[in-house]
Amino acid sequence: MQELVWLLLPVAAASGWWMARRSAARDCNESDRRTTPAYFRGLNYLLNEEPDKAIDVFVQLLEVDSETVETHLALGSLFRRRGEVERAIRIHQNLIARPALSQEQRAQALLELGMDYMRAGLYDRAENLFLELKEMKLHVRKALENLLIIYQQEKDWQSCLQTAEELESLVKEPLSLARSHYFCELAEEALRKGNTEDAGRLLKKAISADASGVRPLHMQARIAMSRGDCKASNKLLQKAVEKDVRYLPEVLADFMECHRRQSSLPQLQKYLQGFLGNGMDVAVALAIVDIITETDNETAAREFLGDQMRQHPTLKGLLRLIELNANLPDLQAGQMLVSMKSHVEQLLAERPAYQCAKCGFAANTLHWQCPSCRSWSTIRRKSEPEDKHS
Repeated sequence: MQELVWLLLPVAAASGWWMARRSAARDCNESDRRTTPAYFRGLNYLLNEEPDKAIDVFVQLLEVDSETVETHLALGSLFRRRGEVERAIRIHQNLIARPALSQEQRAQALLELGMDYMRAGLYDRAENLFLELKEMKLHVRKALENLLIIYQQEKDWQSCLQTAEELESLVKEPLSLARSHYFCELAEEALRKGNTEDAGRLLKKAISADASGVRPLHMQARIAMSRGDCKASNKLLQKAVEKDVRYLPEVLADFMECHRRQSSLPQLQKYLQGFLGNGMDVAVALAIVDIITETDNETAAREFLGDQMRQHPTLKGLLRLIELNANLPDLQAGQMLVSMKSHVEQLLAERPAYQCAKCGFAANTLHWQCPSCRSWSTIRRKSEPEDKHS
């Protein structure tokens, strides 16, 4: 409550200043008698911890003219930043309803009200206001940026593409990465409907929008695998890894499936061994363990993983090593390993596997768009330096 009092005190001061100026301009005692009690009534509401009533009084006292519009806008913006969206909406709606506004002032008030609606989750109302600003050709860039956020939230990817195209001409910088992901999202929708032809066409557009992206290549590889073309799928997966080696852990399952169908797992093992060390995710070593287990035996897999854990120890690697050793005939050792396994599983379950490189948002699954900062392709699988033991 104390914070709110300090927030409203400047408004009370502005109201008092405005009344003093009015009374000096009008040499009218009767006017003073009318307005002064209202001002003190507002202060009384404020001191009695009735901020809503105080707001009403001060907003009425601050008649909207060229000198007080900024005060209204600043007050509404402060309330929105504090999370008191309903109060911000009331102030901005009251401002827009006044006939004394210039076109520029009205546009600024519309922008602020649209941002209020967005904060409140009223996306339809916010969208209408931003579209109105676009038609007015005022605050167009800010309106388009907010529209893009709304369409992404609503998963209206076609509108995202149209808005991004308009925005690119204003910001003078490419939005190619975002547009590539919009095409990928449309391709995902087409695949869910079983329309692989449309999906393939959209993925080509995604690659054309941003040639450095790995997501469309991975999706193309999965489509090729669904057709039984493992050779094409494998080439696409390798191409994705060439573009961004950090993406390798995400395609390991598809790599395994491709080579399993082609009975060429030893060839994949040789390929993956080239990525061991140098900070590469432990998932690569664990994939090799799976291959050795399938093509050779558990003893060889245990020896390989034990050697890897001595060089690059991690919790995930330790957990897998426990699983392999739990199959040993020594009952006592097996029981001890099973006990250790449960503790390691608990530690892993409590730790997020992914993190946004831009804002630090942590998650347990891969998000193409960060839910926190809304950046595309910034969430990566976390490495495990904190898990390494000397």
